[in-house]
Amino acid sequence: MVGRIIETEAHVAEGAAWLAAAEPRFAAALELTGPLPLLLRGDGFAPLFGAIVSQQVSVAAAKAVWARLEAVGATAPEGVATASDEALRACGLSRQKIAYGRAIAGSGIDFDALRAMPDADVIAELVQIKGVGVWTAEIYAMFSLGRADVFAPGDLALQEATRVLFDLAERPREPAMRMLSLDWSPWRAVAARLLWAYYRVAKAREGVV
Repeated sequence: MVGRIIETEAHVAEGAAWLAAAEPRFAAALELTGPLPLLLRGDGFAPLFGAIVSQQVSVAAAKAVWARLEAVGATAPEGVATASDEALRACGLSRQKIAYGRAIAGSGIDFDALRAMPDADVIAELVQIKGVGVWTAEIYAMFSLGRADVFAPGDLALQEATRVLFDLAERPREPAMRMLSLDWSPWRAVAARLLWAYYRVAKAREGVV
């Protein structure tokens, strides 16, 4: 069964209000962050490949790589499959990311069918593709499919934001984050948006750009 789907800023605001009512720390964080962004993107090959491209690089670097891939027609399955390794490396992709892009392009995954799958099945389907880990699958479910109750407990920024906001002695690891996030259901994807926004505020206060 497919749960709540986030489609509009009003849905995000509804989730934020629910979280603020359920957890005073979230209410305090929202006072600092202001309204949370929608952050939705399309679904299909390009957003999933884009998540791979953006791993372990800055936002600016990821945008530059993606622009070069667009220029050579390598943001669609056919383009990635037929482009030479040299052409893809010239765009800024590592050998590993090239292999992952080709794996997604050749996976034959039915992106339309994912829309009707329960959250857990979406994650399970995506992680079968070489290079698509749980974090990438969760990000896709949240922002390409709009799933309201998906979280990414392995995300370091979410872990650090939780440590600061909840005044924890140390950054919670993935298992602890997954347990904590259960209290934020059915709006865990909005909790993620809030924690990412709060992370930026907290780091700015520390003088970290």
